[in-house]
Amino acid sequence: MGKKHTGKPNMGKMMPNLSTWPEASRMAAMEIMKKYGKPDAFGPEMLGWKDKGPWKMIYIDKQETKHSFPIEHTDMMKTTIRYEVPIGKFDDLAKFDGSIIVDRTQGLMSARCDKEANNFLALNLANDILTGKKSVEEARKAYGDIVKEKMNGGNPQYMQGLTFTPKGNGDPDINTTGLNKEDVMKAAGLAKK
Repeated sequence: MGKKHTGKPNMGKMMPNLSTWPEASRMAAMEIMKKYGKPDAFGPEMLGWKDKGPWKMIYIDKQETKHSFPIEHTDMMKTTIRYEVPIGKFDDLAKFDGSIIVDRTQGLMSARCDKEANNFLALNLANDILTGKKSVEEARKAYGDIVKEKMNGGNPQYMQGLTFTPKGNGDPDINTTGLNKEDVMKAAGLAKK
């Protein structure tokens, strides 16, 4: 006799037991699941969602990373949007917040923090830097001021959602070798004969 069908696909993996995760990672996972539903992908130490709300991707790691800007906390939630960051602005973003991550080739920008609202804040201020509305120093000061406002019971606009429309297609860069994909395939012995 075959197995009784339960209506759930058996993928050989079970969602991780979040009760074994550190508190901040568990809280982040619960926040995102409440808002966007069950993850699209998961492993023993990560959860992932694709194309939810304004996000291209959301990842939550079990492992937390200490981060002291603007206050002591841990980062574990990475939210990603489409955004083409001009090459000359990468240093400004690194000076602003070490938890802003740019993928130039894919045209993606991510923020890594502990709550979705904090990631909105980081990306909104990154956009202000990239569009010339704020200097790095002004954005760093604004980040701290806005977090204090939220902690004092406020509901700052920069933490409610993105204040701009994400867009971008990526930058495949320039081939500097003169070789094409077929040349590479031939050299690797993978070309069709």
